[in-house]
Amino acid sequence: MDLIITVKNYQHKSWLCVKPSGELDMAVADDFRARITEAMQLFGCRCLWCDFSAVSFIDSSGLGVLLGRYRELAPFGGKIIITGASESVYRLLLAGGLHKLMEIDRPLSMRYSEEGI
Repeated sequence: MDLIITVKNYQHKSWLCVKPSGELDMAVADDFRARITEAMQLFGCRCLWCDFSAVSFIDSSGLGVLLGRYRELAPFGGKIIITGASESVYRLLLAGGLHKLMEIDRPLSMRYSEEGI
C-alpha cells in the first residue's frame, strides 16, 4: 500500500489528508494506523480527510483503523470525511456503519444512477 500524506487548511482547521492506494486489509492495517497516528501527532491535526479514489478494497481491519481514529478524534471535536470511494468500497463503508459516524461522499456513478440521469 502506498500512502500520500499532506496537511491542508479547510474551514479554519488543519486537516490531515491521506490518500492510500491499493487494498486496505489486514496485511497493511497496522502500518496504515501507525502512519496516520504519527502524522496526526506530528502536525497536531484533529480532522482526517481520506481520499479513497485509489483504494480498490477495504476489509474489517481497514474499517477498524478508521473507527479507531474516529474514537481518538471525536472527544476533541475532530471529524473524518471520506471522499472518492468506488461503489464497492462505499458499500463496505456503509455495511460497516461508518456513515453514522463520519461523512462519506457517495460515488458519482451512484448519484447519477439513483437520480435517473
